[in-house]
Amino acid sequence: MNSFIRRRWPLAALAIIFLFAAGFFVVQTNALGMGDRFDRLVSRIETFIDPPPDRSTIPTVVVTAEPSPSPTPEVTLAPSASPTPSPTPIPRVAVDVTVTDDHEAVFTSQITDKDCAVAGTQMVLTILGLGEPTNEFQTEIHDRIGEWESLDDSLNGGWGPAAVALALAAYGEPNYEIRAYDTYPAALRDSAIAITEMDKPVVMFPWWGAHTWVMTGFRADADPTVFDDAEISGAYILDPWYPRVSSIWGASDPPGNFEDRAELERNWPAFQGPPGYEQIGPGWTRPEGAYPDRDGRFVVLIPTTPRDG
Repeated sequence: MNSFIRRRWPLAALAIIFLFAAGFFVVQTNALGMGDRFDRLVSRIETFIDPPPDRSTIPTVVVTAEPSPSPTPEVTLAPSASPTPSPTPIPRVAVDVTVTDDHEAVFTSQITDKDCAVAGTQMVLTILGLGEPTNEFQTEIHDRIGEWESLDDSLNGGWGPAAVALALAAYGEPNYEIRAYDTYPAALRDSAIAITEMDKPVVMFPWWGAHTWVMTGFRADADPTVFDDAEISGAYILDPWYPRVSSIWGASDPPGNFEDRAELERNWPAFQGPPGYEQIGPGWTRPEGAYPDRDGRFVVLIPTTPRDG
């Protein structure tokens, strides 16, 4: 520890003591969102005292919209040529896809208010047969964060999307990629495609990037791997916040609840805080600082290889 940090230890300790003494009531009641602001302030002080390691980690892949394909020119057959038979068209039917038959069996609530990413990681591992839904296993994952945290992933230290991906890899699932999309529909569509093709869950980061959900399936009016215009009507979600109630987002939903598009959009990109609460824009918007590859985008952790068996 250098002399600069040593000189500031007493000041930081006094500041934390004062903040806890002066802010106890508003934190307990979360009046006008003061509890959340208080938590962020304490987090900044803790980060100042013990910053996360500045080391390389899994990068965020920015996904931009693909250009529309050029029209295919018509080909005129020579008089003697035989036309190629047209393939039988694939019927357009509604789909209802999930990667687990029993959401309650793989669900674990986060042990503390801060452990949503830990519980989300745990539930993915449980679905894939690499973990178990116990508090002991969640605590084990929680205690290993020092192996995976980095400044690029979380300016506050601790858990970010890259830490989740590295934790999954440490327990036997290395094939998840962090992707950031310019639009909400694009992120939801690619998540649905990945679930269909890989038979693995997707990890979402709603609440402006402050929370973690596990997307286990979806409903659509057609198979999104076949039809480019398939409309995703909603997703099946494991929310580790359950059964808690948020002062901003309301009551959490039980394991495997189907969230329609309106509810997904309220929780993920578009919802603005109620009167008296700090207004935050859509997509990833973190108060601790800038994340150039994520800010204003919709971040998900996507599986890239199919499930064994």
